[in-house]
Amino acid sequence: MTSVLDCRQVASDADLDAASQQELAEIARTAANLGAAVLMQHYGRLSSIESKGRIGDLVTNADVAAEKVVLDYLSEHTPTIAILAEESGSSGTPGSLCWCVDPLDGTTNFAHGYPFFATSVGLIWKGLPLLGSVAVPFLNETYWCSPHQGSYLNDTPIHVSDCITLQDSLLVTGFAYDRHEVTDNNYAEFCWLTHRCRGVRRGGAAAVDLAFVASGRLDGYWERGLAPWDLAAGAALVACAGGVVGDYKDSLFDVVEGRILATSSGLHLPLKQELARVTAFSPKLYGA
Repeated sequence: MTSVLDCRQVASDADLDAASQQELAEIARTAANLGAAVLMQHYGRLSSIESKGRIGDLVTNADVAAEKVVLDYLSEHTPTIAILAEESGSSGTPGSLCWCVDPLDGTTNFAHGYPFFATSVGLIWKGLPLLGSVAVPFLNETYWCSPHQGSYLNDTPIHVSDCITLQDSLLVTGFAYDRHEVTDNNYAEFCWLTHRCRGVRRGGAAAVDLAFVASGRLDGYWERGLAPWDLAAGAALVACAGGVVGDYKDSLFDVVEGRILATSSGLHLPLKQELARVTAFSPKLYGA
């Protein structure tokens, strides 16, 4: 674990030179685009929607089809790198490098025909995001990055915003599937920050939220209860775009912990300080 994510240091520790980073970034980009193409084939034509058990936690035939295409491509082109995928779990030979794949980030959006979803393919080294790609097919946008090359939207370099004050910021967050089971559910943080910035959006797709922070469309993102495949690619995008990525509770970033604060470089400290002031709501306030 480290206080904030430093993808250049991760790449150095993983002994990946510039050429290797470029090759792996292109593989991630292609894999994400392959998955996204499958999603668009199924968009508006779903034949199966099933619940995984918790409210809002869905899986569709599109998730499964997109994941197969992505995993087949990664297995063919990087057979020595393990894969952790949302629907099928772990595969390949365990090692320090691992692909984290979310074939359909924003499944609930997708199932309802709400056009805010993506395929996310991120590479981590010992639990730390390194590089990756997020393909948002409805917008014809593919975000990708490596520490050596920086972050890109399609073929255009991107950078986080220059926002440094909460009152001038546009933020985004989300609510985890376990929000009905825990009091640390982000409801209080959402209300608190809504009164201290220009607005707080709730996109419903963590990878897209992070890509928008990386491109400067949004100034900051925080959330808890995420899985590695939710944030691996997006966290790398923000860090490689000049942003700051950490854990807003104790400043330690860990992809497995699932708590993230990703912002423009000047907004990280003020947003973290405000989040530290928040106390969780009593469940009685929202009828639990």
